[in-house]
Amino acid sequence: MTPVSALDAQAAALDREHAATDRRDLFLLPDDVVYLDGNSLGALPRHVPDVVARAVREEWGTQLVRAWNSRDWWRAPERIGDHLAPVLGASPGQVLVGDSTTVQLHQALSAALRLTPGRGVVVTDPGAFPTDLYVVDGLTEARGLELVLARPDEVPAVLAARGTEVAVVVLQHVDHRTGALWDLPGITEAAHRTGALVLWDLSHSAGALPVELDAHGVDLAVGCGYKYLNGGPGAPAYVYVARRHQPAYVPDLRGWHGHAEPFAMSPTWTPAAGVGRARLGSPPLLSMLALEAALDVLDALPVPRVRERSLSLTRFLRTCVDRLAPGLEPLTPEADEHRGSQVAWRHPAAWGVVHALAARGVIGDFREPDVVRLGVAAPYLTHSDMLTAAARLADVLATGEHLTERPRPLVT
Repeated sequence: MTPVSALDAQAAALDREHAATDRRDLFLLPDDVVYLDGNSLGALPRHVPDVVARAVREEWGTQLVRAWNSRDWWRAPERIGDHLAPVLGASPGQVLVGDSTTVQLHQALSAALRLTPGRGVVVTDPGAFPTDLYVVDGLTEARGLELVLARPDEVPAVLAARGTEVAVVVLQHVDHRTGALWDLPGITEAAHRTGALVLWDLSHSAGALPVELDAHGVDLAVGCGYKYLNGGPGAPAYVYVARRHQPAYVPDLRGWHGHAEPFAMSPTWTPAAGVGRARLGSPPLLSMLALEAALDVLDALPVPRVRERSLSLTRFLRTCVDRLAPGLEPLTPEADEHRGSQVAWRHPAAWGVVHALAARGVIGDFREPDVVRLGVAAPYLTHSDMLTAAARLADVLATGEHLTERPRPLVT
């Protein structure tokens, strides 16, 4: 039996074993594409176009401005937050949807710094997503605070040495390049022992694996809606504010929707009760309603089942690549408990590899300078898809299709 035929038999057996969690039927996807970039933009849930079309025709089209009340547009940020809350392991009244991840991160960190007066250090990961680094750097610079860069596995040592100085630790739950899953419970507990707060970016974990914010005593969290939540391009982000912090949660940006009496049109800001104080201005309703509908997928397939399927798929993908395309340097931890829902490899011609794969119908992702990143959105992928991707990767490397000159940027 050839390596491919042996893996094909294994894929078929695994797909039978996990048949109950195969929900590709819930998504609109081209039949000739293996989509491995759901950690950049999730696939389109099949029912979302009709939901958005009805919102345009029937809500906006016939109700006009009255839809803010008649169709409950006004409560959408809190309502959709409560729909999302179980995905995050949060009880109702702690999640608010709206704005972008950048805005939500800025808001949450600025509020966290007010919650930790007298502490002059903020800790973050030098490998964090760039927008996280920019926001953290900007706020620490504006407040004259010290920024300490440390990998998540180094953070407990930083806290042990300087814990009484640390105000906030800001980390991504899953590394956006490597797919490494960091120790959210352990780091959160270590920070709390010193009196520091932790702000987690869940953009690469929410919807792909259990987060359990309440159970682990997380203070604050943010994340986007367009990756594993499948909310669509530029879908609204969200913020989680633990109930115990809400009475003192005061962010830098204060909008009229977050006012205790928004229609009183007061010239001074009085924060609304609860997580509603995190609201700013009018949210993008059509995008909000698309995200709300997309969350139905995770009602049909709860996150623990998604995680079970994801671990099997990513484990098998790595096995297939190891056997069919040896020589690639794996960046993603092999152990299940340390892996998010993607697998990444280092290759000197990674840009060419990703583009050659796309030409063969396998849509993956490239990250500077040399990372091939394959995201596994478990509900709509199969073990046979993993084998197809690995076999086409092997063909690309064997034929030299990846050895193509990278085009120059438009602006130098």
